[in-house]
Amino acid sequence: MSETALSSVQDAPIDAGTMRRTLNWTHAFWIASGTPVLVLFSIGAVASAAGNISAGIWILSMFIGFVQCFTYAEISGLFPKKSGGASVYGAVAWVPYGKMLGPISVWANWFSWSPVLAIGSGLAAGYVLNLLFPADSLIRTWQVTLFDLSFIKEGVVVRLNATFFLGLALMLTVFTIQHRGILKAARVQMIIAIAVLLPLLLVGIVPLLTGDIQTQNFTPFVPLTIDAAGKPVHGAWDMVGMTTLMACLLLAAWSTYPFETAVCYVSEFKNPGYDTVRALVYSGLLCILFFTLVPVAFQGYLGLDGLLDPGIYDGTGVGQVMVRMVGAGPVLGNVIIATLTLSICLVVMTAMAGSSRTLYQGSHDGWLPKYLSRVNTHGAPVAAMWTDLAVNTVLLSISDYVFLIVLANTTYMIFVFLNLQAGWLHRIDRPNQERPYRASTWLLAAGAVCGFLNLLIMGWGADFWGQRVLLTSLLIVAGIIPIFAYRHYVTDGGKFPRWMQIDLEENGQPIPRRAGFLPYLTLLAGGATIYVGHLLATYQVP
Repeated sequence: MSETALSSVQDAPIDAGTMRRTLNWTHAFWIASGTPVLVLFSIGAVASAAGNISAGIWILSMFIGFVQCFTYAEISGLFPKKSGGASVYGAVAWVPYGKMLGPISVWANWFSWSPVLAIGSGLAAGYVLNLLFPADSLIRTWQVTLFDLSFIKEGVVVRLNATFFLGLALMLTVFTIQHRGILKAARVQMIIAIAVLLPLLLVGIVPLLTGDIQTQNFTPFVPLTIDAAGKPVHGAWDMVGMTTLMACLLLAAWSTYPFETAVCYVSEFKNPGYDTVRALVYSGLLCILFFTLVPVAFQGYLGLDGLLDPGIYDGTGVGQVMVRMVGAGPVLGNVIIATLTLSICLVVMTAMAGSSRTLYQGSHDGWLPKYLSRVNTHGAPVAAMWTDLAVNTVLLSISDYVFLIVLANTTYMIFVFLNLQAGWLHRIDRPNQERPYRASTWLLAAGAVCGFLNLLIMGWGADFWGQRVLLTSLLIVAGIIPIFAYRHYVTDGGKFPRWMQIDLEENGQPIPRRAGFLPYLTLLAGGATIYVGHLLATYQVP
């Protein structure tokens, strides 16, 4: 592992309207420390759909995510002045081969990460309402339905209820903290992370120590399927079972991959070359710990019958189960529920910090609307944060958060594919550019293979969660086309900002497209992979 660092830039002058270099890798680590809490978002849905193989799915998904992070570490070090995460650094590799390819990567990454605000706030609100009010109380049962989205997935509606309004209040609280700047937010987040990750760690460890993990709950190691009577039963490793596996890998990836948000802060690191790879690798190791212990303990404690409880699927009952797992009484149980709620707020803070910087950098580089690059006196990208807040207010009103996770992650897989291919593309097109960290060639190749694997998972598993999830996700990705066209051709007259143009040059000249037709062949192969996955999907026993 190469660890040659760029010279420190902490003494560089700070201009108004730019991000400030106030962070080191530990700050980014604590900001990204909210990522393990994402296990709470979908552990129930994965378990309910996969059955006895659910813990194995989490471990496999985390392994794939960790392999990918080394490509992200290399390409982020190429651009120490950029913020906004891996999509921004990977997008630069694709722009010489098509102006639209860069914005697609950034847009897909933003849409996949930003909904954490809505999903997390809604889940935290559900925990609070479950804690304070009985299930049949008026505050938990009233609802005003605005739209029916059953044409995408049966039963999904846009509604207003207590979860919506309490979740909105939580999002506004996070916005207020982030508004003061990332350094202050990092300090707040470090304190919260220490307080709330400990209970989650106990959930993974205590059942192992007390002997409450039943080994028979992991056998037979086969996916669930639905019998002729519509009841879930043990399935087999046939095409139906493989479809279930792929669908659950798709859902789990939204939780296991996003520790790459640790590279969102390269332009705010005091020493980008030194800090970037450490922030990313240590965040990944933290996630490996949690995404292994917690799912294993969860499945081993509950067993198949417990995993199929409706409150497990939608996540609202996960907190109460975890209280039972550590043997807590009523008072301690309420404390644990409160800390789990706080932990979800932690990951919402992580999401707002990362996704707003993706919007900021996309705007700064000429891909997204110009207003998104405005920052406040604290150096926070306030216009991007307000945009995140507005979009997630709408998403918060959608009734099925599992559906929203799948929709977000299907777009995320497109970003992941483009970014992992950007690793070798940068190597070919920028062979002499300084790399603070240079991944082993085999790791870069493994990352590229993972990119195709992710597209196969996407095509194979997306429509398991709704009849038009794959199509809807592709339409969302296509939404960047008119947005970029207006910014680039109308606002900027067909030219990128000068600082973006510099990133596309070598010795004052446009970087030669040394990869030739290989990027286009890669895109065609990627599209074919999605299509093959879609053809392989089988949703019922013949």
